[in-house]
Amino acid sequence: MSDLVRTCSTHRPSTGLWVLRGACLVVAVLAVLPLLYVAWYTVDAGWTQVSHLVFRARVGELAWNTLRLTLAAIATCALLGVGAAWLIERTALRGRRAWHVLMVAPLAIPAFVNSFAWISLAPALHGFGAALLIVTTSYFPLVYLPVSATLRGLDPGLEEVSRSLGFGAARTFARVVLPQLRPALLGGCLLVGLHLLAEFGALQMLQFPTFTTAIYDQYRSSFAGPAANSLASVLVVACLFLLLAELRLRGHGRLARIGHGTARASVRVPLGGWSAPSLSFVAVVAALAVGVPVVSLFHWLWVGTSTAFPMGILAATLGQSFALGLAAAVLTTALALPVAWFSVRHGGRFAVLLERSTYVSSALPGIVVALALVTLTIRFAQPLYQTTAVLLAAYVILFMPRAMVSCQAAIRQVPPVLDEVAGSLGAGPVSRVTRVILPLIAPGVGAGAALVFLAVITELTSTLLLAPIGTETLATKFWSYSSSLSYGAAAPYACLMVLLSLPATYLLTRPAREQTSR
Repeated sequence: MSDLVRTCSTHRPSTGLWVLRGACLVVAVLAVLPLLYVAWYTVDAGWTQVSHLVFRARVGELAWNTLRLTLAAIATCALLGVGAAWLIERTALRGRRAWHVLMVAPLAIPAFVNSFAWISLAPALHGFGAALLIVTTSYFPLVYLPVSATLRGLDPGLEEVSRSLGFGAARTFARVVLPQLRPALLGGCLLVGLHLLAEFGALQMLQFPTFTTAIYDQYRSSFAGPAANSLASVLVVACLFLLLAELRLRGHGRLARIGHGTARASVRVPLGGWSAPSLSFVAVVAALAVGVPVVSLFHWLWVGTSTAFPMGILAATLGQSFALGLAAAVLTTALALPVAWFSVRHGGRFAVLLERSTYVSSALPGIVVALALVTLTIRFAQPLYQTTAVLLAAYVILFMPRAMVSCQAAIRQVPPVLDEVAGSLGAGPVSRVTRVILPLIAPGVGAGAALVFLAVITELTSTLLLAPIGTETLATKFWSYSSSLSYGAAAPYACLMVLLSLPATYLLTRPAREQTSR
């Protein structure tokens, strides 16, 4: 992997570059395996049967529900994420450290636990409005985190020049700040869209039918039936549309600072009369996203008639969930890093194709990914059937985008000239990686690993199908009890999921806490 630090030049590709390309290609092939599975089943069924299954009124209803929920959630998550990030990172908002932690805290609460919390307190909650509320409060941190990190690293010099030319605060934000936020904002919105396309548990509880819930129902009734795979193919098309839209809007401008010296810290904007409304805004967001789920879980722990604390089972499921989350986080980040580096530093259509391929299958429901791996292992690698290796492969496929977005954002902020200077001073490839590149991208890589860990701890559908016999996680135990309306029995597992996710969530807040306290 010495080519990770190869500088941009006109020389012919080195051996290291071919090794890097080969490694990226292997990762891409693994990521698209479920897509190939869906395509194979769709072709095998034939156009006549597929068109009969896809072009019908029920599919139109599912498409409308999926489309309006995805677009509305992306818009609301973008507004909440950017608004909260600006208030916390660029204004003199009181209690910035605490508010930052609360804005990231929803990542520790799975969407289906959030849905469970609301429904258990308000059983009549269902439909589009309820679904939008749940997914927005669950996923807006995916936008808030990259946007706040970008705002933290921006040099205020351009904004000062804009204001000196007579532009007001609003025009400066729109014409100077927002273009610099575009990669982080679009990356976060892409993650929200991909999660929405694949979301199952929360929407199933809310009785809001989408492609994912319909696919689950079809698979449950006919295993790998043509109807389910036809619906999954529509999801793939929706995913490709999101990927192309994000790529088109992202642009190709360089965002790394290339001026002399170090960037100055920005001066915080005094809120004045907007202090109370700003505090109310972040307080309401925190109450809806964190307060309601926490209150609901404690309520059922206290008053639930089925509440029990089997310490042996709780400890076993906690240990298994932690081990799977840690292994998947390390493996996924390690596989995402070379693809992220290649796509950012080398560019070209091949690099874009490899990078985009890692996103496609993540939009498929976990059950589709699981059944694809089940089919492949039974036919071509039967000794791997129902092993931890296959389960980890599913996690890598599903959550690669979380690591990819964070790694790419970190790499884009590292000026290539630093690598060139280190090389001119006699540093070798390994020395440049360990002493220059890794220290600079480590926070972004760590954030990506933490995001993957959080996702694995709360993953449900693929774990239900792929977990080895005797392996139970907190998510699967919670689902078995909540599906039978045993809210009290489900609450301890939900609390453990939240507690296990807190360290990773706290890690995500570390860079900001050092600056928001200033």
